[in-house]
Amino acid sequence: MSKQERLNKCPLCKSGLFLNHLQLKDLSISQEEFLLCQCSKCHLVFTNPRPKEKHIQDYYQSEDYISHKNEANNLVNFLYKQVRKITLNEKLKLINQEQPNKKKILDIGAGTGHFLEAAKKDGWKTFGIEPNPEARNILLEKDIKIYESLLDIKKGKKFTVITLFHVLEHIHKLRKTAKKIHNLLEDSGSLIIAVPNINSWDAKHYKKFWAAWDVPRHLYHFNQDSLQFFADEFNFKIEKILPMYFDSYYVSILSEKYTHPSKISLFNLSKGILKGIKSNHWAKKNESNYSSLLYVLKKK
Repeated sequence: MSKQERLNKCPLCKSGLFLNHLQLKDLSISQEEFLLCQCSKCHLVFTNPRPKEKHIQDYYQSEDYISHKNEANNLVNFLYKQVRKITLNEKLKLINQEQPNKKKILDIGAGTGHFLEAAKKDGWKTFGIEPNPEARNILLEKDIKIYESLLDIKKGKKFTVITLFHVLEHIHKLRKTAKKIHNLLEDSGSLIIAVPNINSWDAKHYKKFWAAWDVPRHLYHFNQDSLQFFADEFNFKIEKILPMYFDSYYVSILSEKYTHPSKISLFNLSKGILKGIKSNHWAKKNESNYSSLLYVLKKK
């Protein structure tokens, strides 16, 4: 039996009209080839065919895959975690600006819980969704209420803030999840989504070596237009679009590693930092098309 599934309709708008977009290799783990398609209606780019949901964990089994691990084991991961300390404060500042009353927050794809741990210390009632059992155990040790899936949350429960930091692109049941999120969010609540941006300079520059394609773990590949379609489709409105400045550096460093695998890490690091600077500078003049974008949404 095949471990992959082929989609006959766009996972966002359900249109049956889509074209082949790009052939890519999983440069991180399996080295397998995957095809990207682009919908002719909503312009979403999506991985197709893709691993079935019950087999996707096979593509996360790597020491280099960071969000489920607690220890830095190489230079890039070490830098990632130093930057994370800075971005955690920025995320907290954002949610406190959006919802100063600090009620209930649900982080979908909580990983090992660094963000929720910080939010809890800041006075929020914290809840998380995390399918990975190792990560869930770490969250339980931190005394954070954790669910395996959205389906485990009781009907009628509401959250002031729901966050998906680089998670939306990983979710198999996109439409079902979006509808569930709408039901879980308070009427005046905030939905915060961070995703890579395929219209960024680094995506255009690195092409098939762009680390943020990250097939097949990334099932969807958004730009501002397709994220706007997502918002409209599920009765949300986008209130803010904010840059994630550090992502261009991290993605460019990894992309350099994939482009020049024989070069020493210091070479990839220095060149990636320079490319990250260039990407952010370019984005300022090109419709804020930063490497990753953070969207703040509210219910219509």
